[in-house]
Amino acid sequence: MTTIDDLPIRDDLRGQTPYGAPQLDVAVRLNTNEHAFAVPQPVIEAMRKSLDAELADLNRYPDRDAVALRTDLAAYLGHGLGHESVWAANGSNEVQQQLLQAFGGPGRTALGFGPSYSMHPLLAAGTGTRWIGALRDPDFGLRADAAVAEIHRHDPDLVFLCSPNNPTGTALDPAVIDAVLGAARGMVLVDEAYFEYARAGTRSAIELLPGHPRLVVTRTMSKAFGFAGGRLGYFAADPAVVDAVQLVRLPYHLSALTQAAARAAVSQSAALLATVEQIKVQRDRIVSVLRGRGVQVADSDANFVLFRTGDDQRAAWQQFLDRGVLIRDVGLAGWLRVTAGTEDETTAFLDAAEEILSREGSGPDEHGAGVSARGTDERSEEVL
Repeated sequence: MTTIDDLPIRDDLRGQTPYGAPQLDVAVRLNTNEHAFAVPQPVIEAMRKSLDAELADLNRYPDRDAVALRTDLAAYLGHGLGHESVWAANGSNEVQQQLLQAFGGPGRTALGFGPSYSMHPLLAAGTGTRWIGALRDPDFGLRADAAVAEIHRHDPDLVFLCSPNNPTGTALDPAVIDAVLGAARGMVLVDEAYFEYARAGTRSAIELLPGHPRLVVTRTMSKAFGFAGGRLGYFAADPAVVDAVQLVRLPYHLSALTQAAARAAVSQSAALLATVEQIKVQRDRIVSVLRGRGVQVADSDANFVLFRTGDDQRAAWQQFLDRGVLIRDVGLAGWLRVTAGTEDETTAFLDAAEEILSREGSGPDEHGAGVSARGTDERSEEVL
């Protein structure tokens, strides 16, 4: 039987495995940071009506530039943005890939601070961009001086920041982003996939867009909008960035049905985002209960929580699974991540954690929280 390595595949892809995560049929699935609540019926009806209006014209290509959708997304973001400052694609992964196609590529570099979203280096590899992995602080934060020092050291063409960060949940102070913008000669990409879950007072990098033409802020509808199956990501940036990305985007990359469903979802944003506060309650409940039991937990502004398990997180992951609770091993030694679910799902997780973590131990080891910049399993994170 022919294998991949028998084909004239690129050398840097040999020996690699496809991106993926466990998809198991268990009672409680809290491993992929999906929004825990189903799409409300009124939103379903709005989407159905919007899709019905497109069906008769499926023999025609969709709006190549998705202007109406981008107009709706700009209105949702606010900050005086217009459609010319917003771009949309099939999930924020495609948005970020397009940015790498336009501003990265062979002979160029991208810098990120790990542990962070594992698709960033994979997207860089796919576009021939060399990835440089730097470290976050031991508490998973990122100081402005540390970030600036790495930029001066490597002089990257793109800098990736993640706020709130995946898999740790930590948000960045805009002062850090501002410092990075002042130090970097290239593009600065801030991944805000989980921003809608942030705690009160957390500021978006979108506030920094005026006067910073090299700043790009990416978002997704997969999380807080509960639109993971619809595949819609977008970014806000200077209009010149949108012009640059249009040079590399595939023609008609967003189907008419995707655009229609996404526009209906944005029009129903109040109903879709109503359950975000419930998710935040369960997230904070997980943090509070685990810390009350003496478990080390990272601060979180996302819809998930990273917690300490002891030395063998793989054994702990299996023990949760044996109890019908699927969470995520992100390849970070001694840590696991759990998505905040419904009240019942969160209770099931906490009940299992009470049994498992009391035996595993969850205090910091002699190295604290410090990890390698490549300390995450690069094939185990969900797609945005």
